[in-house]
Amino acid sequence: MNSTRVRAFPPARAAGRAVRPRLIAIVPYVAKEWKGLIFVFAATLLSAGMVVLQPWPLKIIVDNALGGAPVAETLADGLEALSLDPTRGTLIVGAAVAGALITALSAGLSAAITWGWAFTGRRMVFDLMTTLFHTLQRATITYVQRRRVGDLLERLTVDTYAVQALSSELLVSPAHQLLAIGGVTYVAWQLDPGLTVLSLILAPAMSLSALFFGEKLKRKTRQGREVESKLSSLVHQTFTAIPLVQAFGGMTRNRERFKELTSQSIAVSQEGIVAKHSYTIVNGATFAIGSAVVLFVGGMRVLAGSLTVGSLLVFLAYLRSIRASGEGLLNTYGSVKQAEAKLDRVLEILDTAERVEEKPGARKLERLPLGRGGHVRLEGVTFGYEANRPVLHDVSLEVRPGEVLGVVGATGSGKSTLVSLIPRFFDPWEGRVLFDGADVRDVRLSSLRDQVSLVLQEPFLLAMSVADNIAYGRPGASREEIIAAAEAAQADRFIRELPNGYDTVIGERGATLSGGQRQRVAIARALLKDAPVLILDEPTSALDAETEDSLLDALDRLMEGRTTFVVAHRLSTIRRADRIVVIEGGRVVEEGPAEALLAAQGRYHQLLRLQEGVPQERVSA
Repeated sequence: MNSTRVRAFPPARAAGRAVRPRLIAIVPYVAKEWKGLIFVFAATLLSAGMVVLQPWPLKIIVDNALGGAPVAETLADGLEALSLDPTRGTLIVGAAVAGALITALSAGLSAAITWGWAFTGRRMVFDLMTTLFHTLQRATITYVQRRRVGDLLERLTVDTYAVQALSSELLVSPAHQLLAIGGVTYVAWQLDPGLTVLSLILAPAMSLSALFFGEKLKRKTRQGREVESKLSSLVHQTFTAIPLVQAFGGMTRNRERFKELTSQSIAVSQEGIVAKHSYTIVNGATFAIGSAVVLFVGGMRVLAGSLTVGSLLVFLAYLRSIRASGEGLLNTYGSVKQAEAKLDRVLEILDTAERVEEKPGARKLERLPLGRGGHVRLEGVTFGYEANRPVLHDVSLEVRPGEVLGVVGATGSGKSTLVSLIPRFFDPWEGRVLFDGADVRDVRLSSLRDQVSLVLQEPFLLAMSVADNIAYGRPGASREEIIAAAEAAQADRFIRELPNGYDTVIGERGATLSGGQRQRVAIARALLKDAPVLILDEPTSALDAETEDSLLDALDRLMEGRTTFVVAHRLSTIRRADRIVVIEGGRVVEEGPAEALLAAQGRYHQLLRLQEGVPQERVSA
């Protein structure tokens, strides 16, 4: 294959794309909530001020009310403005009231920060979760199918909360801690510069422990999320395929696998807990030694008369504040590492998901009446799911409005791949697909797919009412239109016999209906959509012959006036085809009316005779 060809989106390119830096990735979600952030930061600034003021009522009581020290000029001016004398009783009452007010304000501001950030952060999570969900919906079918459903659910419903945690740990928490440290350090410096410097010496030792344990916490968090997603996938897979599990005796294997994954999850969780507690112990020991040194030096200065008892108490309170804020900052590092591990799993999807991109300014594809619209042409199309492994090779064909084209060939020949290019589930590596004369890459995806209906071998039904399943392609359809579609698909009779008729909620994937019933609902869904192009991808191959015969009339009604592609394993399905193409090895090897292909006694003739049970020797003869 020519290595210089232009490819729309081969998997090799998707796998090689780099994940954005985390900070750049979360900026849009943070910036969108700027109003909430302003509120949170204002409350944070006031809260830091409360930390600075909190020990001063105690200093006034100890130094001025009890110790008899002269009242500071600022305090004296304040009492005079209130027409109060600076007596001991007044100072004690005033200090008590001030302490109560500061405590109440601190609690109120803390609650305001928590409420504001919960509201703002959850909106960030909502936006990221919505973006991830939309990305997964737009991803190519093979990209989603290669991943475990449980893993995708974990990334969507759990890992997306990392944007709230990461934003909090990088913005709100550090802002509060730094403002508090800055304020108390400034005031502590006014009280005793030497003791302040001695206190700040603790920071480097605590920072080193944060760096050491932070990487361990990130690694263990990542490992834990991977194990949990595997566990979730196992549970989802087991209960989705419970008939298969029970029929083939998979219960024991699944139980052992469940125990294995649960044990791994517990082990990783325990290792993370050990790392986190080790980090706490190291920091606690470091702070205890430093506090003892500071207390000893401060006590000696009080004895020497260079520091008052009240000032020492204020300083010790500030030391606790510095310690709490410092620990908060250092804990932030560990929390950030854990959030990064989760956010990486989200960005892995957002930045590497293979998807069909819509061009900026793509035009709407206008719908033409049946019989005039739905002209499909493939020109020199080459495509594959993996780099350098094409499934289709230089395929060209044309199907005119209202024509029925049968697509046959051996399993794996590329039949389903060919028709999947029409609604643009994938883009060809080479060549182009035209719909009513327009390159499908130049039109809006929604307007293109609105003109294509699908009936697949596996009729995908959702866990909702029968009526909602039929109207899935036209959510605004009336009940009369839904019933008319069901009648045309020969589904009305059995639907009315269900417990709640059209309002009966069916099981996931239509598990409460038989195969033929599910297929009739799918046909009704396609009829109601009333699209000019219809793709039938082996719609009866999973059914018995009697059920197939009863559905063929419904399929005939569905095909009337529509450009139809019938991918068939059972050749009886293409009895109404105007033309037939035979795909072999990803190439069109035969094309023409059934009679002409039979007369040529080529590959189509061989396939038909083999299905009829004629030995290969007689076919060759």
